[in-house]
Amino acid sequence: MPKVAFYTLGCKVNQYESEAMVGLFRKAGYEIVPFEEDADVYVINTCTVTNISDRKSRQMIRRAVRRNPNAVVAVTGCYTQRAADEVSSIEGVDLIIGTDERHNIVELVQKAHGADGPINVVKDIRNVKSFEEIPIDSYEGKTRAFVKIEDGCDRYCTYCIIPYARGPVRSRAPQDIVDEVSRLSQSGFKEIVLTGIHVASYGKDIGGIGLIDIIEMVHGISGIERIRLSSVEPMLLDNDFITRIKELPKVCPHFHISLQSGCDTVLRRMGRCYTTAVYKDIVNRLRKAIPDVAITTDVIVGFPGETDGEFEQTLAFVKEIAFSQVHVFPYSPREGTPAAKLKDQVPPHIKEQRSHMMLQMARELKMSFMRSYIGRIMPVLFEHEIEDGYYEGLTPNYIRVLMPSDIDISGRIINVQLNKAEDDYIEGGAEDGRLHILQDSVW
Repeated sequence: MPKVAFYTLGCKVNQYESEAMVGLFRKAGYEIVPFEEDADVYVINTCTVTNISDRKSRQMIRRAVRRNPNAVVAVTGCYTQRAADEVSSIEGVDLIIGTDERHNIVELVQKAHGADGPINVVKDIRNVKSFEEIPIDSYEGKTRAFVKIEDGCDRYCTYCIIPYARGPVRSRAPQDIVDEVSRLSQSGFKEIVLTGIHVASYGKDIGGIGLIDIIEMVHGISGIERIRLSSVEPMLLDNDFITRIKELPKVCPHFHISLQSGCDTVLRRMGRCYTTAVYKDIVNRLRKAIPDVAITTDVIVGFPGETDGEFEQTLAFVKEIAFSQVHVFPYSPREGTPAAKLKDQVPPHIKEQRSHMMLQMARELKMSFMRSYIGRIMPVLFEHEIEDGYYEGLTPNYIRVLMPSDIDISGRIINVQLNKAEDDYIEGGAEDGRLHILQDSVW
């Protein structure tokens, strides 16, 4: 049996696509092995969101080549789509696939065996108009399943390379989404995460349907207990969306709403389509409508021209909103984007200082949010044992919980007493000293 190993960089969409390709290789008779082992084929699913992502992608390609020089090394993903020539120049690369044509990867790998040189099937992603369907039936060793419902983005924020790497918005057919979630439910999954490059744009290319309609369809599937969304744009969360979402109890009270900056002048330079006042109003309406809702976000520090005063505005706004988690990114210039050409690029040491300050604020806000739940009893979906009889899981509002158990509680939803907040989790105990299992599963 031939062996294939995967290494995935980047976002949840990349993770989904790697799982889909794993399924294709498995159906073709391949054994899936860890990336650190010898394999006949290595697949590196790359990311290009930052310069560091590019560098890490190249490192993993070269590591695969060194591991087994006779193996077929296949490189796919956003970095290959954006810089196919760079990838093809790396010695030992046999197959270059962009962000389309992944459904043919097994056949392409077979063609690459014994080929005279690298096979490059990267096409102009701007001309791709249909969603690439690679359905998933199961996730090995997982209790949460990601379901990709959309690809592409047409927002073209001035700092972002992703629209150039992913192409226009392509929405997945509603029935294909429902069918995949149904299969995952039958396989024992309790929680799904609807994901995409820009999920808020779902349906705009096919008309007559939007993201909230898909959520309602999935909500009716038996066996699914939790539905989460990947990152969404603030403007998705209008009155109609909030009114409908609050009537869907399976939807987890957790929304990752992109902010990027808490300063209106910086938001305008970024090409974002909202103001801080609009953002704040959306968060307030969500908190009023949905009990225990957690709001998480992304913030970019050191955007070109960001002054000390503008950064201080962002820091104050983040504190005012009181996010439960903040992902902090120092601005990384991406060649080909408008922001890379802007004057007044912020020096690296200033970006580092601002990152440190924002991360400190993020830690304080996260700890404050977790401490507000100490003493509460919350349902936790446990995912796996991490060490010494401790199991890890999530509350509906995305608090990470660790709890000791003498039995395997992976894949079970259990009422947990939240006892003590640590750096990035709460230590829990079984309610009344006993395991009150709310939902069981096949795991």
